[in-house]
Amino acid sequence: MAGRNPGTKLEFGWISKVYVNRPEVVRHAEHIKKWRTVKGNWQAAWLLKAVTCIDLTTLSGDDTPSSIHRLCYKAKHPIREDLLKALDMHDKGITVGAVCVYPARVTDAVNALKAAGCNIPVASVAAGFPSGQTALEIKLAEIKLAVQYGAREIDIVISRALVLTGQWEGLYEEIRQCREACGEAHMKTILSTGELGSLANVYKASMIAMMAGSDFIKTSTGKEVENATFPVGVVMMRAIKEFYWQTGYKVGFKPAGGIRMAQEAITWLMLVKEELGVEWLTPELFRLGASSLLEDIEKQIFYLVTGSYPLQHDLAMA
Repeated sequence: MAGRNPGTKLEFGWISKVYVNRPEVVRHAEHIKKWRTVKGNWQAAWLLKAVTCIDLTTLSGDDTPSSIHRLCYKAKHPIREDLLKALDMHDKGITVGAVCVYPARVTDAVNALKAAGCNIPVASVAAGFPSGQTALEIKLAEIKLAVQYGAREIDIVISRALVLTGQWEGLYEEIRQCREACGEAHMKTILSTGELGSLANVYKASMIAMMAGSDFIKTSTGKEVENATFPVGVVMMRAIKEFYWQTGYKVGFKPAGGIRMAQEAITWLMLVKEELGVEWLTPELFRLGASSLLEDIEKQIFYLVTGSYPLQHDLAMA
């Protein structure tokens, strides 16, 4: 990731007079949902682009080395080879953006991907995921362990109480220390937007996270009642744009939680293109956090190639 965001000093002026017109944001989001879908080869191209931006995720209590190995195989071979050949994309090296697991499963994922001969990064959730209700010292220790195990990306969670009580300096310092603990590993900061109380708080938390050195800002853990929504996405992307104008540094965006359908993934891609520009449509600046999205994308590609939807056994690895 070129031009990594080094962070800035805490600039209260960037957040002190923030006002978000919620009705207009919601109206814009409703308009986004009505965008006409693309068809044919254009649809296939958008779907394959989405595949390359997926953080293929498993965060289950019953994860085992064998299930992680299976996930990593799917990460390297996200779409069936014959389907890619039919689209003349079999030699393009299409893989997912990363594999995301708990810290305890990082070593399993690193070893599986190494054995498969691919360079897909392993991302690990950390810092008291998903609640964030953990002492800072423990958060930092968990981050360092995940990096030590081989994680190249760390998805941290913030302490929502710091946002809800307006402790912006405390939030900045917490994220800054997490970034320091990450070292060379890139840091995605999960805001848990569904628990922040208002869109203004979402904007302020986004700006603070970027000031503290986040490489990505991410909507949700996937464990909240409300996860990635288009109004929240618009607000976070406007913050990313403002931070870029102020500093010249590009910060990535990751919607996560509840994204299960191929059309949703395309809509998110189109929204990023409209709000941030084509240069953000790369795995270096855009990720989709998902566990079941890839299955629907492969089904849609199967339909585009064959004209019918797959039977249960047709996409066994999904």
